Amino acid sequence: MVNVATYSDFSRSIHQHYSGQRAALEASIEVTRRCPLECLHCYNNLDMADQQARSHELSKEEHFQLLDQLSELGVFWLLYTGGEIFARKDFLEIYTQAKKKGFLVTLFTNGTLITEKTADYLREWPPFAIEITLYGRTRETYEALTGIPGSYGRCLRGIKFLRDRGLPLKLKTVATTVNRHEVLSMKEFAEQELGVDFKFDSLINPRIDCSQSPLGVRLSPEEIVALDLHSPKVAAEYKQAAERDFARPPVLGNVETVYGCGGGMKSFAIDPYGHMTICVLSHQESYDIRSGSVRQGWDQFLLQVRNRKRKTISKCVSCRLHSLCSMCPANGELENGDPESPVDFLCEVAHLRAAALGLEVPQHGACEYCAGGLHHPAMMESAQRIISKEIDVGQWTSPEVLLPILNNPGVASEVGCGGCGGPSHQ
Repeated sequence: MVNVATYSDFSRSIHQHYSGQRAALEASIEVTRRCPLECLHCYNNLDMADQQARSHELSKEEHFQLLDQLSELGVFWLLYTGGEIFARKDFLEIYTQAKKKGFLVTLFTNGTLITEKTADYLREWPPFAIEITLYGRTRETYEALTGIPGSYGRCLRGIKFLRDRGLPLKLKTVATTVNRHEVLSMKEFAEQELGVDFKFDSLINPRIDCSQSPLGVRLSPEEIVALDLHSPKVAAEYKQAAERDFARPPVLGNVETVYGCGGGMKSFAIDPYGHMTICVLSHQESYDIRSGSVRQGWDQFLLQVRNRKRKTISKCVSCRLHSLCSMCPANGELENGDPESPVDFLCEVAHLRAAALGLEVPQHGACEYCAGGLHHPAMMESAQRIISKEIDVGQWTSPEVLLPILNNPGVASEVGCGGCGGPSHQ
């Protein structure tokens, strides 16, 4: 089993060695989008019994061939994700083949389908890491978000099976309007009771089929920043990173391409149906590996995507809030239908983080949240509420209506990805 510190050093040296070069080092593989849960915020889950989706998924044999191609390409880090990876009855066979070929494998799961037998097997074939998403600290909250009675107990059972066997377990959550009041108790449960790492993320995306329904449980910018900065350690890390950004030229200033991330440079994604994309969120452009090869997809298709020049110069290009902002082309694609279009919500969150940290943001064009901008006064008032602790994360309580109604046609029918129709299970 690879030591975490050793791997971190190895990974860092590899990335430094290939700095500025294209080298396929990491691949994220969605083995299915089927899942036993019906989470309100999820961007890609399908019903477990969706036979159409199942029939279009890569077969076990195709996954074995995929692993051969990834190995030949030089990939050494694999992430298996979903949907729910254990929704596939043959997943452990696919996973074992990846282990035998020497890949460093991380597993993302909700833990509800993990049995003692599965945990015993993973102890014999341990992954580099296993990350389980915990959706609440109480049954009421967890199942309000997942929509499935009994799922909370099954998740805790899966966590116990893995922890009892000493597997490299981490817990995480997605902060929403349904579970925001339990994020701190989930952190305490993970770190103090179980002794495992915990992290949370408040970024919720529209569904990849273009539905905006997950945004119905997204926290407000003020809530996101208050939760982020509740921890003095996290606040200090954000501030340090931002000050480092302010001392250099804008990250995207010398980048002429649409993409400035590691997608298509060091990493890529493959969906359950064999479509290769620059990342798991971006689906406007994809390459079918069933009609070609991973090598062709990397050397030709993703190279073209990666080298595509910007058509517009948005305010993001000269912005120095890169370390405080989650904006990327995939987010622009999902929320606005345009990878080059800034997402207003993310812009507000980034500027609010800076203001709550007492940082003066260098102006970067026509930005509504910079000094003089239309939304700047309201944003500064929000920052003051966070600084003064008027927004007290520790006092948050369960929402009055624990089961939000998200089937409002006015919400669910809104299309953010340019009417792409989504990849669903075609």
